[in-house]
Amino acid sequence: MAPRLCSISAAARFYSKDNEGSWFRSLFVHKVDPRKDAHSTLLSKKETSNLYKIQFHNVKPECLDAYNSLTEAVLPKLHLDEDYPCSLVGNWNTWYGEQDQAVHLWRFSGGYPALMDCMNKLKSNKEYLEFRKERSQMLLSRRNQMLLEFSFWNEPQPRAGPNIYELRTYKLKPGTMIEWGNNWARAIKYRQENQEAVGGFFSQIGELYVVHHLWAYKDLQSREETRNAAWRKRGWDENVYYTVPLVRHMESRIMIPLKISPLQ
Repeated sequence: MAPRLCSISAAARFYSKDNEGSWFRSLFVHKVDPRKDAHSTLLSKKETSNLYKIQFHNVKPECLDAYNSLTEAVLPKLHLDEDYPCSLVGNWNTWYGEQDQAVHLWRFSGGYPALMDCMNKLKSNKEYLEFRKERSQMLLSRRNQMLLEFSFWNEPQPRAGPNIYELRTYKLKPGTMIEWGNNWARAIKYRQENQEAVGGFFSQIGELYVVHHLWAYKDLQSREETRNAAWRKRGWDENVYYTVPLVRHMESRIMIPLKISPLQ
């Protein structure tokens, strides 16, 4: 038994006190106090009533250029028209991930009443109805979600480019959204030094218990360096340790902004 004890003792010397403490803390799972409120009330921003819609359009490969041209001709008119309580946050084509795909993120200032007001006005907008008819001939499928923004994330603001954007999508186990939010409220500080954190959202309508994190990078090499740097910060490893068990599925898209996107 003596040689084995010696080997364990020798191995222990390779761990720093920080690593030792991190390993010890990982033995205990963060507990979340029971709540009687909906997670949307607890996690979303209180100072705003913004509602977001994210759209995923899978385009016929031969139609992508025509789709982009049509989109760039019509959507900015809604964005600039003060009569419509909606604005473009970002518009992209997926570069790595699902191919021939367009992603659009809208903000509705005023929550669900603003959404319904916009929808009712679009029913009588002849140019928009014609746009939808023409667009439908270019699509293979489409889906959307209504989102709220996490209170501890940056609110998406227009930014100059050129940038690439990463949309990381996490499908969580039902009942774990509060725990996810508790961990990320502490961890987001590790990912803000290079202004890469654009926005964080969770679904309210559509597929539920879905989280979207939106990041901006100058290029893929910058993404690699920024992500690696987070691992050198004490505490980031704990966030990963506690949140990975909450995830059923995760996906990463690298996206290129369209010309009309306020996020360039």
